[in-house]
Amino acid sequence: MSGAGRSLAGKDLEDLGFEVVDNLPPALITDVVGHVALEDRPSARLAVVVDSRRGLEFDELERAVFRLAVSGVRTSVLFLDASDEALLNRYSENRRPHPVAGGSISESIATEREALADVRARADVVIDTTDRSVHDLRELLAEAFSGEFPEQPIRVSIRSFGFKYGAPREADLLFDGRFLPNPHWVPALRPRIGTDPEVSEYVLGTDDASEFLDKITDLVEFLLPRFKDEGKAYVSIGIGCTGGRHRSVAIAEELGKRLVQTGVDVSVRHRDIDR
Repeated sequence: MSGAGRSLAGKDLEDLGFEVVDNLPPALITDVVGHVALEDRPSARLAVVVDSRRGLEFDELERAVFRLAVSGVRTSVLFLDASDEALLNRYSENRRPHPVAGGSISESIATEREALADVRARADVVIDTTDRSVHDLRELLAEAFSGEFPEQPIRVSIRSFGFKYGAPREADLLFDGRFLPNPHWVPALRPRIGTDPEVSEYVLGTDDASEFLDKITDLVEFLLPRFKDEGKAYVSIGIGCTGGRHRSVAIAEELGKRLVQTGVDVSVRHRDIDR
């Protein structure tokens, strides 16, 4: 989406070792990849920026991705998104025209969102920048695309959060742990956090918690190789409770440990633990 952070993402990807080509017509993507192949640079990593500056027809983008996949070139589609309100505020602040001409900024955003719906649905990685800082965006891109990309195993990001502050928009899988016993109602545990052994033991020491973790682990282990077969390089898992300080933190930590033991590349972070 225009205004969702395209320029910042391009700079971050350059820092990660990508050759970034901005505003490239989708019909030329395979030509650019072919040029790199002729230079005998099989490990080269390209980031091609495609957006609404060249119009709202994106069928050629899908065809280009398909042609590359057939020829054995691994591709990953990153979609940058943001809420309508955030995009409107950004355009109001910088006073730049929206690339989709005609009507108000709100109407342009709506038209663009409709045109990009299929692209977003097929994306391998979706990053919503509504509440993200510049540093947050850089961190998410690094988690998704750093390292030797063609040989990189699928990465899993686990985020604990509090539903009272809103669910993470970028999560591919979302699990609700609010049915588990809540340390908030135990005076001795209330001021602590889910990484404390006493809190973790309280949350995880029930049959429900054990079964919950078993089922999540089984599901994730089932899905990861299938996600990888579809070309996904990055999977985001959200674990929620009411405030994001106790139950979700304990579950996220334990899930991360279990997945690491199976050889999965995992990062665990806690969005609302300090709220």
